[in-house]
Amino acid sequence: MSEEELKAQIKKLNARATQLKMDLHDLSEELPINWERIPEVAAKTFEAYQALAEARANLKGI
Repeated sequence: MSEEELKAQIKKLNARATQLKMDLHDLSEELPINWERIPEVAAKTFEAYQALAEARANLKGI
């Protein structure tokens, strides 16, 4: 993957991670409504930030 492609991927991953962070925040503000969704949303948020961290590490390695 080229540096430009990796930067584009990071931009997309960052947008997704930020949206999931906001979803988790919104969910927390609505508690106790939809408390059952906490593990699902938290797992997706964790995975998004993990992918973002890996992509950033790959960019540093170029």
